[in-house]
Amino acid sequence: MSDADASGDDYVRTAEEVENARQDVVAVNNADEPQGLVNRLDAHMGDGVRHRAFTCLLFDEDGRVLLAQRAARKRLWDTHWDGTVASHPIEGQSQVEATEQRLEDELGVTPDQYGNLEVTDRFEYKRHYHDEGVEWEVCAVLKATLHDTTLDPDEEEVGGILWADYEDLWANPRHYRQLRFCPWFDIALRRDHTGESDPVAGGPRE
Repeated sequence: MSDADASGDDYVRTAEEVENARQDVVAVNNADEPQGLVNRLDAHMGDGVRHRAFTCLLFDEDGRVLLAQRAARKRLWDTHWDGTVASHPIEGQSQVEATEQRLEDELGVTPDQYGNLEVTDRFEYKRHYHDEGVEWEVCAVLKATLHDTTLDPDEEEVGGILWADYEDLWANPRHYRQLRFCPWFDIALRRDHTGESDPVAGGPRE
């Protein structure tokens, strides 16, 4: 896709779009089986291409979850609040390896600060974000507990951080109504507490 193709006019890609256009993600079927590679930017345009992703929830020893705000430079769900990190494994990379990399890149958290990072759930969802793009992912959920909560957030990736009581987050959403959450985090939270699948799998536009 050329720059002009993006809008039919003299469109100039943002820095993040340029970065994404240089990367591939792993296309998958609904069983999370690889179906080849797809350009990362193309996977998030138009009707999207289903691809592999992950979201990670890190907890402290008191059961609080570390939430991170997506930086304003993000093209999709900018300034929304997420779990701890979320991204896409590259070809040949496991979900655990990809998560370890993003934790270090975005928050300065290294594997010696946590233990037992593992996949605890997996779900498919699709969401459009205004007219700017779409997420269509088979998303793995990974969890771990931090025994050292020292953080060094990258301001290019993270707009803010917040420790929240995980049970209160579900039981009393009104306490957090000022926060706009990413759809994949909403789904992971609901599945944790109810076991329900995505109730709007067709993917509404925000």
